[in-house]
Amino acid sequence: MTPRHPTQFLIVGAGAAGLMTARELARAGKRVTILEARDRCGGRIHPLPAEEFGYPAEGGAEFVHGAAPVTRALMREARLSLSPHEGTRWSARTGALSPDRSLLPHADRFYRALSEVTVDLPIAEFLETRFADRQYGELRRTITRMVEGYDAADPRCASTLALRDEWLDRGEGQQGRIAEGYGALVEYLAAECRRHGAAIHLGAAVTAIDEGRGRIAARCQNGAVFEADAAVLTVPPPLLSEIALPPAAREKATASTDIGFGNVVKILLRFQTTWWADHRGQDLADLSFLLSNATVPTWWTQYPAAHPVLTGWFAGPKADKVAQLTAAELVEMGIASLAEIFNLSPDGITSSLVAARAINWVNDPFARGAYSYATPKSREAQSALKKPDGGAVFLSGEALYAGPVMGTVEAALASGLETAQAIIAAGPQG
Repeated sequence: MTPRHPTQFLIVGAGAAGLMTARELARAGKRVTILEARDRCGGRIHPLPAEEFGYPAEGGAEFVHGAAPVTRALMREARLSLSPHEGTRWSARTGALSPDRSLLPHADRFYRALSEVTVDLPIAEFLETRFADRQYGELRRTITRMVEGYDAADPRCASTLALRDEWLDRGEGQQGRIAEGYGALVEYLAAECRRHGAAIHLGAAVTAIDEGRGRIAARCQNGAVFEADAAVLTVPPPLLSEIALPPAAREKATASTDIGFGNVVKILLRFQTTWWADHRGQDLADLSFLLSNATVPTWWTQYPAAHPVLTGWFAGPKADKVAQLTAAELVEMGIASLAEIFNLSPDGITSSLVAARAINWVNDPFARGAYSYATPKSREAQSALKKPDGGAVFLSGEALYAGPVMGTVEAALASGLETAQAIIAAGPQG
């Protein structure tokens, strides 16, 4: 039987949610042990060596979206600064490079129809039902690109109501990046955990959680066993099916299959110069985002910083189709896309290349993808996953966050904070 008021906790996963949960529990006087499968903390926050790209580049999460109150509060604690998102968006979708001033076709009609939805359905079904006519072809293509590219979601599964909330939520606060990188935020949280007495074990891939005689035991791939009163699992949804769980927790975890989980391929290319800044008489010196119809359709710079780096973004169902490509082949795909966009030879672009990375998150054994998105069944699934059941296994992570920024670092931090607060509130009150 599980202790009524557990005081010893195992946190499975040292990503944003795990570190936040651990920090809060440790601050409340709980004994906390963090088990992380990787050789680093951060999870899908993946800082790359500064010497490789000339700044704290991000192989995973990169942007701070909207108000992000939990993220910004942590940044203030850690004395980290926000580098604002500035510059001009350009587009090559018409066949020629030009500033992107495109508006959503039939926007008024689209948002009016969106506001009338009362029963959730996949966004693809919504488009097919309300905007099937030929005249809405560009609208359908634009929305599909947004859902696949930004949300890394399959339009045949993505929740219309969740997307409506996301699109209509204007948020507050300037968009941007952490100037010192998300890695600095992870380092701060990990240091906070240790300062409050939490132990962090790297290379500890948990394969099973056993429950018996009022205790929880986590069994690791390397043979190590850790015991406590309770465990908090903060792993991505696909990994829940790979960890053997007690019957009650296993039954609860099955709800995670109703939460979408999309993939992203991120390609970082460092060059000798910002060769795109003056492209055949066009001034792209303040280029921020570049949108195209190329295989790797979205690119961005570090503007206003002058780093000669272009980052490519390839997401959603299309990214699932390149799982077998090597990192070198993905880099070639990125260079070919840039060659198409700028009407240059791939060899010419390659000759200026200094460093390159391609991260395909679906091939990461401890992620199996990039981040979550809502399906019509996700809100119900989140409630089931978070519902107290008297057991000793708790679940947390960005996939369980019910706000409008699901799939972000903010969602992970907020979920970790919420999980810890719920556990602490359920304990004995002084």
